[in-house]
Amino acid sequence: MMDYVVIVAGGKGLRMGGEVPKQFLPVGGLPVLMRTMLRFREYSPDLQIILVLPKAQQDYWQSLCRQYQFNVPYLLADGGQTRFHSVQNGLALIPDDAQGVVGVHDGVRPFVSVDVIRRCFEGARERKAVIPVIPVVETLRHVTEGTKPRDEYRLVQTPQVFDVQLLKAANRQPYRDAFTDDASVVEAYGVAVTLVEGNRENIKITTPGDLNMAEAVISNNRPL
Repeated sequence: MMDYVVIVAGGKGLRMGGEVPKQFLPVGGLPVLMRTMLRFREYSPDLQIILVLPKAQQDYWQSLCRQYQFNVPYLLADGGQTRFHSVQNGLALIPDDAQGVVGVHDGVRPFVSVDVIRRCFEGARERKAVIPVIPVVETLRHVTEGTKPRDEYRLVQTPQVFDVQLLKAANRQPYRDAFTDDASVVEAYGVAVTLVEGNRENIKITTPGDLNMAEAVISNNRPL
């Protein structure tokens, strides 16, 4: 039995306003994607990491690995047309008869805590499908229906963790626009998802403001 994590890093960095994709930008002197992978290695040295990158970015990534002497072992899959297809490509590297659990994580979420990773992986062994969430602290307003009670909502994070065979089967469904994350894929397959507590520092770095926040997290010596 082996556990896996599929780390999806297919961003083009358009919202960053630069040419370097966001997953390769340095935070605290180390590229974001490397920090993400190191966090999962910290959780378990036996976890099989599967990295999904667009083919056009793979040479640049390899040059970064040489530059930073980054030697965390991983399998590499090509990015797909959508996130759903990228995850499919990553899952294809897992043997069809594999037993265990598999997480799917955003490559630009380097500050997920080890406790959250553990909570999701251990929870998925029993519940089959687990995702981390945090409470909404801002007031929510629907554009046509007015203010909504925020205690009825949660912000969804990653890693989203599932029984391996469940996620592989769910990802054989035809693609739908409603597949916004892996939980939506599994729910469309007919399996309920369990919510567990995430960590607020587990931000998704997509804008220059997020990058500034990430630097603040590093300087405050919170996550890696």
